[in-house]
Amino acid sequence: MAENPVKRRKPRTPARILKRLALLLALAGVAVLAAWLYARQWRPDLAKYPVQGVDVSTAQGAIDWPHARADGVDFAYLTATSGGARDPAFAANWAATGAIGLRRGAMHRWSLCAPAAAQATGFLATVPREADALPPALVLAFDADCARRPGRDAVIAALTQFLAAAETHLGKPMVLKVTEDFEAAYAVTPEIDRTLWVVANGLAPEYGARPWVMWQASDMHRVDGIDAPVNWNVMRP
Repeated sequence: MAENPVKRRKPRTPARILKRLALLLALAGVAVLAAWLYARQWRPDLAKYPVQGVDVSTAQGAIDWPHARADGVDFAYLTATSGGARDPAFAANWAATGAIGLRRGAMHRWSLCAPAAAQATGFLATVPREADALPPALVLAFDADCARRPGRDAVIAALTQFLAAAETHLGKPMVLKVTEDFEAAYAVTPEIDRTLWVVANGLAPEYGARPWVMWQASDMHRVDGIDAPVNWNVMRP
């Protein structure tokens, strides 16, 4: 009688299973690494968003601004203050960007744990009043270091107080950079009518009471001249 031509499968021993699992994990790791490397370099299409730039703080360390500009940075927003604290890198970044003629603006990161008056005082004492600067920005995002969650009325009142002081001193309306979860919790944009800056990696979001003018498209982008990842932003034409 002829032998059955169908080969028998080798038994799945623990060693073979572990070897196969190791191969699958290795392939998955390669895919994750490739995706991560792509995400570090990805920028929205320049044809659609021709003006693109960064926002930075002391977390990025010392920055070589001429190299960053050569790598496509058209503008920079520089963190001046967070809550009641000054950003140690602001003065150097402000001077360096001004020296090369890079368009720049100052940012204040709002804290739900600090009084509005103290935040305004610190911001205005830190930021120079310069006519050619970009409009200053107020960043509204939850901070892991602050667990306090005041009611909406209290938050709107505090923000209104801060904006009145800052805008009177600097002579320009501020931009509101609002994360989606902060907007969901406090519905700031229907109450405070300012230029909107939204935040979402990869795909432009559509939240807030009006169309956005700026979009933070990535929080992991890498730029020549900056050792740490940066927030990469575009302006809507």
